Amino acid sequence: MSPNSKRAPRADASRNARLLLAAARELVAEVGNEVAFDEVARRAGVGNATLYRHFPTRADLLVAVYADEVATLCRHGADLLDAQSPLDALFSWLDEFVVHVATKRPLALAATEGPGERRTPLFDKWHASIIASAAELVRRAQLSLRPDVTTIDVVALASGAALATDSTHARRLVALMRTGLAAEDEQPPQSS
Repeated sequence: MSPNSKRAPRADASRNARLLLAAARELVAEVGNEVAFDEVARRAGVGNATLYRHFPTRADLLVAVYADEVATLCRHGADLLDAQSPLDALFSWLDEFVVHVATKRPLALAATEGPGERRTPLFDKWHASIIASAAELVRRAQLSLRPDVTTIDVVALASGAALATDSTHARRLVALMRTGLAAEDEQPPQSS
């Protein structure tokens, strides 16, 4: 190991990595996973050599973009742990979760595709992070939920909604799910 390998990245290298990641994230949202490397570099305002120095392959770039998406979703869950209403916090996060699943699934699969399999150790790590975020929110909301509801129940129902339809309808299904999961005294009054 060289003495330089323990140093933190230079400020401009960190800035360039952030710019490249932001540009790639925007472009993946616009055009999908087959984003052109030249366009990522152009949009970030850096040269192609800088792009390849940070992300030597398309797979490296897609992994970084999806890792950033997962981190954002998990940060949102952590931020909601301080919310006054644990049940509102849980369903606010589930609302974002179904949009994440409905819109980011192709990116997740492209970023973790292995030979002959789709679920690589990296995918499993991201999945575990998302489940951990959900578990904390479910734990806080447990008194407002039916006593037999588990984190896996909540995530499976929300995932099913996200995979069955588009993100707008999945959000509606999560709202409907709330009345089915809520304890009797937490359900909204029925209108006539």
